Amino acid sequence: MAVARTALALAIFVALTLLPYSLGFYLPGVAPAEYIEGESIDLSVNKLTSVHTQLPIRYYDLPFCRPVKQDKDGKPVENIEDARENLGEILLGDVIENSAYLLEAKVAKECRRVCNPMTYTKEQLDDFAEKIEQEYRIHWIVDNLPAATKKLLYGQDGETMTIYELGFPLGEMIAVNPEKPDELTAALNNHVDIKIMFHEDAGRYEGMRVVGFEVKARSIQHTLSGFDLSDSESFPETCAQANTRPIVPLYVNQKNLTVVWTYSVVWEASPIKWASRWDIYLMMTDDQIHWFSIINSLMIVLFLTGMVAMIMMRTLHADFRRYREMDSSEEAQEETGWKLVHGDVFRPPSHPMLLSVSVGSGVQVLAMAVITMIFAVLGFLSPANRGGLMTAMVVLMVVMSIFAGYFSARVYKMFKGKLWKQTTILTAMLYPGLTFSVFFFLNLVIWGEKASGAVPFLILLELFGLWFGISVPLTFFGAYFGFRKQVPDPPVRVNQIPRQVPDQVWYMQPVFSILMGGILPFGAIFIELFFILSSIWLHQFYYLFGFLLIVFIILVLTCAEITIVMCYFQLCSEDYHWWWRAYLTSGASAFYMFLYSIFYFFTKLQITKALSGMLYFGYTLIMAIELFLLTGAIGFYACFFFVTKIYRAIKVE
Repeated sequence: MAVARTALALAIFVALTLLPYSLGFYLPGVAPAEYIEGESIDLSVNKLTSVHTQLPIRYYDLPFCRPVKQDKDGKPVENIEDARENLGEILLGDVIENSAYLLEAKVAKECRRVCNPMTYTKEQLDDFAEKIEQEYRIHWIVDNLPAATKKLLYGQDGETMTIYELGFPLGEMIAVNPEKPDELTAALNNHVDIKIMFHEDAGRYEGMRVVGFEVKARSIQHTLSGFDLSDSESFPETCAQANTRPIVPLYVNQKNLTVVWTYSVVWEASPIKWASRWDIYLMMTDDQIHWFSIINSLMIVLFLTGMVAMIMMRTLHADFRRYREMDSSEEAQEETGWKLVHGDVFRPPSHPMLLSVSVGSGVQVLAMAVITMIFAVLGFLSPANRGGLMTAMVVLMVVMSIFAGYFSARVYKMFKGKLWKQTTILTAMLYPGLTFSVFFFLNLVIWGEKASGAVPFLILLELFGLWFGISVPLTFFGAYFGFRKQVPDPPVRVNQIPRQVPDQVWYMQPVFSILMGGILPFGAIFIELFFILSSIWLHQFYYLFGFLLIVFIILVLTCAEITIVMCYFQLCSEDYHWWWRAYLTSGASAFYMFLYSIFYFFTKLQITKALSGMLYFGYTLIMAIELFLLTGAIGFYACFFFVTKIYRAIKVE
């Protein structure tokens, strides 16, 4: 009891120290903000992202205009201020900082200079050109709304559809010579047209609320003459002529170049209310395709599981009836099928400690997933709460360690194991350590590329604190009560001498049956998996958590039923080694998930660098490990419940 109390006290102390930051108490507010006319509104800058490299970079790693302030002597000095990001934002590579752009509520601006003209060297211009060629997009934030680029899609029937893409391009590749369309030159977008939509309701609140933030980027070769640098209201003539004359793009394939950064601001009244301002961001994909795909997958899986359930019920009833008839006849001693192995079916498996640890870790992932999805469906983890979803997943995974310790201890005790301390340590270290090792290696790779997605050293220390200061003590705390509680006795006695397993037909061999069993659970999730992968690697918002919850429930039912069916066939073949087979049968869905991710990589993504491919498969491996643990635990407990029930229902002499 002293060990459990010490572990709990340590976990509480570390939680009170680290969780206030990790839980996002310093999150940007998502409550409505009202602005009066002329009031200053912050425009924050975030990372730059590319679908080709998957390596986000910090905004000011490129030589953009930087915010300045006056020092004590009245001289302008650089004034870059970092926002206080939560744990989820940092893990996602967000670096939110202030900018040199000045916005005032309902005050339109025409072609204002961001800063004085900046002269760039060839090295800096080559850096711009490389990022433009890799199609990097810039991300800004105003009133917690991300910048979006409005685009029109034209259908075959002539209808148009408006979509919004997150961020705006750093530049574009242009064919300078019409006779050589394949020879492209990078043009830098040095001018942005900012449109901010606002909503007013004098009867409910004063001022205005920001409900939209659109940015259109353009490349303009500004002239350096015709405006006064000392006058902030003065602007290049080429800026005013951009709407009436052909624009000369600002090409960066030069030895040195002087760039004038400019912006315009337009304010537009909108009927959209503040509560609905995120709708345009959450409808960037074709919802109709999503709906039909989900419904189609749902119907197929429900039909298959219904058929499986019907077959199982009819077959089991026939077995029970046959065994009862045998008990009342002279042939009662001639047992066949799954009843024949009743003396060995509850024999502990090989490597019981590893199986116990795997089951406990799977329950931990299952509890985290269920609670996260419930909060997401209720709207607490909406995209408006940046980093909230990732923060919730990490913190819940840490807190759910108590279930990992409890259930691994219960299973290990059921296997008559005595090394409970070693089992608890392995539960706290094995799979978390494997996941963290992959993550740390990938983080070293990102560090080497100096990308903003690299987790800082202090955050790594915080993750270590969450792991060793909260997760490990909670694992010991749960394991203590798991070992103290009595486990139910098996419904039949276990023979002292194990029975020999007869030769199995080819389709009942372990590898084949496990791989066959994993297909159906994967079939329940692969459509939703496509949208999840797209949201992660194509930088889109994932928001259909209601559908995700439905698919998750289908996954649980499918894992349980297919594992029961395969276990029944195995026992009928007089093979009683079902413990590991039950876990691996449903867990094999993670193998197909990883295979699908390979297909997705080569068919849907445009990643060109080997380093980016390493990041993709590394993070996908972490996802596959978590899915393996989750589905494996579901299959294990479903099969355990089934085996216990059928052997409790028969009469054994």
